[in-house]
Amino acid sequence: MNFSLPWAIILAGGDGTRLRPLTRLISHDDRPKQFCPIFQGSSLLAQTRARLAHAIAPERTVYAVVKAHERFYKSELTDVKPSRIVVQPANKGTTSAIIYALLRVICSDADATVGFFPSDHYYAQDERFVAAVKSAVHIVQEDAERLVVLGAEPQHAEVEYGWIERGTSLKNRFARPLFRVNRFWEKPSLRGAQAFLALGCLWNTFVMIGRAKTFLDALRSTVPDVLGAFDAAMREYNGDLEPAWAHNLYKSLDAGDFSQQVLSLCTDRLAVLHLAGVDWSDLGAPERVIATMVRAGLRFEWPTAAFEPAGQRA
Repeated sequence: MNFSLPWAIILAGGDGTRLRPLTRLISHDDRPKQFCPIFQGSSLLAQTRARLAHAIAPERTVYAVVKAHERFYKSELTDVKPSRIVVQPANKGTTSAIIYALLRVICSDADATVGFFPSDHYYAQDERFVAAVKSAVHIVQEDAERLVVLGAEPQHAEVEYGWIERGTSLKNRFARPLFRVNRFWEKPSLRGAQAFLALGCLWNTFVMIGRAKTFLDALRSTVPDVLGAFDAAMREYNGDLEPAWAHNLYKSLDAGDFSQQVLSLCTDRLAVLHLAGVDWSDLGAPERVIATMVRAGLRFEWPTAAFEPAGQRA
């Protein structure tokens, strides 16, 4: 069976408020973390692009951004066709970002295979990440009803991450460690995280790969009203990069989290691919960034006072 080349959607619309003390210190402005050169001399978005280019063609990569961040992403994406940039009128969370970008890809490729990739994560072993993405693409192209989530091997009992309780092993011809998903757990207590660590659960990287139609089926079964609103609005889509209907639609939307609203409710469609031997981090807090840099042997010179609550500073 022949398949079209996969698409990548890079999610770059977050506000990065928890990391604001650090990004403000580095860039001297209020840019979100994905547009900040936190380490290795380039922004997290640039590092995401470079990493992903080894797995999915850059010309088939789409960027979900927010209009308010235009002054930051404009210079980052000068080499990207405007049609590959999905500009959201506001940040309404990952559910809306995923739906909007997905429907835009479907306009170009109705039978697309699509991967979603956060723009603010760290991988110490890029080549293993790339290999896992390629395997996940092949898996979902052969099993059209399956959505594959990449699960990182946990290093400690993290309470700020989502956890994936894996089930029975799923055979695949790529000999990848692939499992059914029993349940998602979002930001558990310390006691819960310790239990998940002992049970061999995995961290949810929020990297998801599947057929576009399968994502739509999952959305219809979990957030039909939100998908329906986008479906109705997209009927007016005529190629405008910032259509008026999008502004009106986003005013009516509530913020939504895809992991909670969709993934946790459709585990029967999911498989988790174990990213064994990959050091992964969601760079969501200054302390986590510093810990990641220490593990990677990277230098940093950040005043600790920058991370203290204002009331505790002299």
